[in-house]
Amino acid sequence: MERICGKHGQEISTHELIASAAAYPDVLIDLGTGDGRFVLRTARAHPVQYVIGVDACRDNLREASRHAPSNALFLIANALALPNDLRGLASAITINFPWGTLLTGLLADDTPLWATLASLARAGAALEIRLNGGALAEAGWTLASGGQQVRRLARAAGFHLAAPRALTAHDLRACPTTWARRLAFGRDPNALYLTGTYTEVHMDAARMATDQERYNLWHAHSR
Repeated sequence: MERICGKHGQEISTHELIASAAAYPDVLIDLGTGDGRFVLRTARAHPVQYVIGVDACRDNLREASRHAPSNALFLIANALALPNDLRGLASAITINFPWGTLLTGLLADDTPLWATLASLARAGAALEIRLNGGALAEAGWTLASGGQQVRRLARAAGFHLAAPRALTAHDLRACPTTWARRLAFGRDPNALYLTGTYTEVHMDAARMATDQERYNLWHAHSR
């Protein structure tokens, strides 16, 4: 995979990625991280958590990645076609106000995104999704029908999500993303919050090998 730090990108191997994450008990992966603000704020607020932001657009991440603390990492990748490097790494996954192909991936029955999310998750991993009502409307969904569709597809992938909750302007102001701020101070802060856990694990040989390597590195680091 490719990591980015300012204007510069460099390859990071699976072993290097797992070794970096092994120093932390929890790993959060933020998909479609945009300008990286959420990753920076989360990493600084929770120094015992390793926070990985993933986005396909490197230009958006140059500024945030330049100021990333040691427990934050920015990767350039398409969320719908992630490499195996991240398998089984996440104790938490966040998707904040997706649009375009990432939103389509959450809503369509025939995309690989939900299988990808399941492959990222450890057993019991938390999943948080925040949906923008305007983006849903452009994709042909209401806030209610979009939330129901996401819950249905999540359940089929092994995630149990609680009933969606509407986000107030106060909720949005407390969420450290650029889109949340825009919505909070807009005329119609129309957004939805879904949260739950990964309850089903289907491990193939590659996933088991990666998990074992992660455990070995964590064990060596914690001794």
